[in-house]
Amino acid sequence: MALVLAGCGGRQTEELLGSAVVTASIDQISGNHAIFVATTRKRAGSLNKVFDGERSATLSYARVNVTVPKAHQTGQIERKSRGASDDPSKYFMASEVVGLDSAQKFQATINKDLAARGGRALVFVHGYNTGFDDAVYRLTQIVHDSGYPGTPVLFSWASGASTTSYVYDKESAAAARDQLEATLKLLAQSGARRIDIVAHSMGTWVTMEALRQLAIEGNRDLNGKLGDVVLASPDIDVDVFKSQMSRYGKPDKPFIVLLSDDDRALRISGLLAGSQPRVGDYQNAAKDLSTYGVTVVDLSSAKASDSFNHTKFADNPELVKLLGKRLREDDGYASDRDVTDRINMINQQIKAGLL
Repeated sequence: MALVLAGCGGRQTEELLGSAVVTASIDQISGNHAIFVATTRKRAGSLNKVFDGERSATLSYARVNVTVPKAHQTGQIERKSRGASDDPSKYFMASEVVGLDSAQKFQATINKDLAARGGRALVFVHGYNTGFDDAVYRLTQIVHDSGYPGTPVLFSWASGASTTSYVYDKESAAAARDQLEATLKLLAQSGARRIDIVAHSMGTWVTMEALRQLAIEGNRDLNGKLGDVVLASPDIDVDVFKSQMSRYGKPDKPFIVLLSDDDRALRISGLLAGSQPRVGDYQNAAKDLSTYGVTVVDLSSAKASDSFNHTKFADNPELVKLLGKRLREDDGYASDRDVTDRINMINQQIKAGLL
């Protein structure tokens, strides 16, 4: 069971910053990305690790600069093996981490980036069994491969980053929902004119709880700045999700749910929950959830590079490009009919074996 659950993260947490970086020329680098971080993790004892899996009662903020090698293949995260040199011409490499010691400093710093990038922000919320380094590199890969033009923001809650930490992670996710709400409010009060959210696995539960709380406060659309909400492989009990959506209310824009009925990680999660179906592998989702303002994308027939079929949205080259195309659309929000037509076209491509 632990081996199957490893599909959510699949690797032990390693240091984010290397100790001896090999020099690479500009023509060996495909991209250089500034990732802004808000996290409920405690600072690690090792400066190279930056943040660990223990919980903090307060948010910490940082900016991480990450380079992507020219040798990068869409959908992949090229990580160095243990003992290999920190070579940015071959691997994703964090070149710098800058701590931001207050919410005000974080907001001021991110405002400069928002102004330079058109005012769009993408908030990524990772899933279970995910170390800080994994989360940083996954968001970098999504932004790079999708061609997202705005400012990437990682909300990293305190995952234990181990296959046996499922219950710990579930409790950490619950402890982080208020801080995700605070982060979204902070972005809404900043120079962002549009805030998109992409959440994965257990991170979708944290996201839905934060959005539910915003709705209760009467600010469910973040002062009109909420853009797309993409829930990838949601590790949420179907009845819980219905309750969350009922309290949130039918969204002005349909939430996009990416699911796959061959998701092995969610199958085990459902067994742990007493054989209750998860939204991410719910076969009746398209019919049963449509009245809640949800548009379902069935990725069951899409190819996956991981054996657990749990990260198709990011590691399938064509799917991550389509995600980027959706997120790059201008601020004129598409109608339900337009969104449905695009989703149907994607599903046809999947069934035809093109994705």
